[in-house]
Amino acid sequence: MQPAQDTAALLSSLEVFSALEGRELEQMARVAVPRTFDRGEVIFREGDPGEALYVVRSGSVSIRRDHADGRTLALAELRPGSMFGELAAFGGEVRSATAEALEATALVAILGQDMQRVLRSDPEIALKLIGALAERVRRLNDRLLAQSFQTVPGRVAGALLLQVTARQEEGAGQRDVLVEATQAEIAQLAGTSRESASRFLASLAREGVVALGRGKVTVHEPERLRSFIN
Repeated sequence: MQPAQDTAALLSSLEVFSALEGRELEQMARVAVPRTFDRGEVIFREGDPGEALYVVRSGSVSIRRDHADGRTLALAELRPGSMFGELAAFGGEVRSATAEALEATALVAILGQDMQRVLRSDPEIALKLIGALAERVRRLNDRLLAQSFQTVPGRVAGALLLQVTARQEEGAGQRDVLVEATQAEIAQLAGTSRESASRFLASLAREGVVALGRGKVTVHEPERLRSFIN
């Protein structure tokens, strides 16, 4: 598969671009450029000018916010097929969070000026993308609202289950799923303290749901995590 066709196929797998037809996807793919980052390399920082949107081709990316008091809140871990930084493509907004590669990562970038040029040349693409982005924001708001009412065990179980699901989509089995993340990173994804997350993870380990290791969690019974999500 040629690079442009490969990129078009990647874009078509994203909900935001899924309504685009083949010709429209090819237009987007032609302005996309490959970017690679090593583990620990920052893709952009909170407060930086927004210049591009990104799609993860391989690897993983952490999205986080750093507070003035030194606390860090992890907002998401993005795996292949995820998009981030899309507001930059439409309004040149400053970055509202920091993005960092968690491992060797390959991305596809679409510069905001290139995206805007395509949208001006083809308003039909613009209408489709605006509708898809509106739906994306609505679901995000619903998720944040639901999370605000969750207990700490519910948030930690939900964050861990998201990691498990992502790895299952990449080929992991239904049981004994290895999640390479520290307890501090899981706590950040759950929006809680490391101490609270560690206590809950320890209780899961005692019940045989998970096994804890240095920088990793093996989830023996992923389905049992669902019972804690309330």
